[in-house]
Amino acid sequence: MVVVLVILLLAVVAAAVALLPRILRGALEPLRTQTTGELAARNADVERRLQGMERTLNDRLTDLDQKVDRRLEASTKTAGAIHERLGEVTRATGEMIDRAKDLARLEHALRPPKARGGFGELLLENLLRDRLPPDAYDLQYTFPGGERVDAVVRAADRLLPVDAKFPLDNFERMVSAEDDEQRQLHEKAFGRDVKGHIDAIASKYIRPEHGTFDFAFMYLPAEAIHYELISGKTGQLLAYAHERRVFPVSATTFSAYLQMIVLGLKGLQIEQRAQEVMAYCAALQKDFGKFKEDFELVGTHLSRAASKYAEADKRLDRLETKLERATDEQAEPGAVEAPVLPRALDAA
Repeated sequence: MVVVLVILLLAVVAAAVALLPRILRGALEPLRTQTTGELAARNADVERRLQGMERTLNDRLTDLDQKVDRRLEASTKTAGAIHERLGEVTRATGEMIDRAKDLARLEHALRPPKARGGFGELLLENLLRDRLPPDAYDLQYTFPGGERVDAVVRAADRLLPVDAKFPLDNFERMVSAEDDEQRQLHEKAFGRDVKGHIDAIASKYIRPEHGTFDFAFMYLPAEAIHYELISGKTGQLLAYAHERRVFPVSATTFSAYLQMIVLGLKGLQIEQRAQEVMAYCAALQKDFGKFKEDFELVGTHLSRAASKYAEADKRLDRLETKLERATDEQAEPGAVEAPVLPRALDAA
C-alpha cells in the first residue's frame, strides 16, 4: 500500500515536473514581452539621446573649429604685423646706428674750436630765422669800430647783440673726470673759458653809444653747458655774467626770449599803425572841415538862388497878370490906347 502511494506520488511529481516549464513559460511570457518593450523603448530613447548628443557635439566641434580658424587667422595677421613692426624696428635701429655714426663724425668734426664756433653760429642763424621776421635781425653785424658780433636783434630802434660761444673742451674733461681732483681742475679751466667769453662780449658788443641795449646775450648751443653754467658748481659765473650785463641763453631759453621779442615787435607795429591811423584820421578831419566849408558855401549860394528864384517867380506872376489885363482892355470896343508896355515892365 505504501509502495502504491509512493508510486502515485512520484507519478504526480513527474507530471508536475513535466508541466512546470509550460506553466513557467506561460507566467513569464507577459513579463518577457513587457521587458522586451521597455528595453526597446529605452534603446530608442538612448539612441535619440545619443543622436542629439552627437549633433550637439558636432555643432560644438564645428564652432570650435571655426573659432580656432579665426584665432589662427588673427594670430597669423598678428604675427605678420609683428614681423612688419620688427622690420620697421630693425630699419629704425639701423637708422639710429647711422645717426649715431653721423653724430660721432660730427663730434669729431667739432673738435677744432673754430669748427665749433661756426656750428654755433649756424644754429643761432637757424633759430633767428625760425623765430623772427627777416627785418628784425642782422647776422654778422659790424660796429663802427670794426667789432663784429654774430647777430643783432632789432627792437624799439635799438640793437640787442647776440654772440654764440661753445666752450666744450674743458666741459667734457670736467664731466668725464675720474676723480674729484681732476674734476675741480677742469672746473676751474671751464670757469676761465666762460669768464673770458663773458668779458669779450661785455667789452666788444655792449655799445649803447652805437645804438645797442645795455646788455647782450651769450648763446650756448649745448643745453648741458648752459645748465652747468646756471645751476652747477660753477654757478657763481652766472652772477658774474649778470654783473657784466651778459645773459647766457640756450636754444630753449633763447626761444622764449625771442617769443617775447616777437610779441613786443607786434605791439610796436600795432602802436605804429595806431599812430598812422590817428594821423590819417587827423588828415581826414581836416579834409572834412574843408568839405564842410565848401558845403556851407554851396548851401549859401543855393539859399540865395532859391530866394532870387522866388522873387523872380513873384515878379513873373505880376507881369503875367498885367499882360492879361492889358490884353482884355484892348479887346473891348472903343478902348483907349493901350498903355506902353515898357512902363508896365518897369512898374513890375
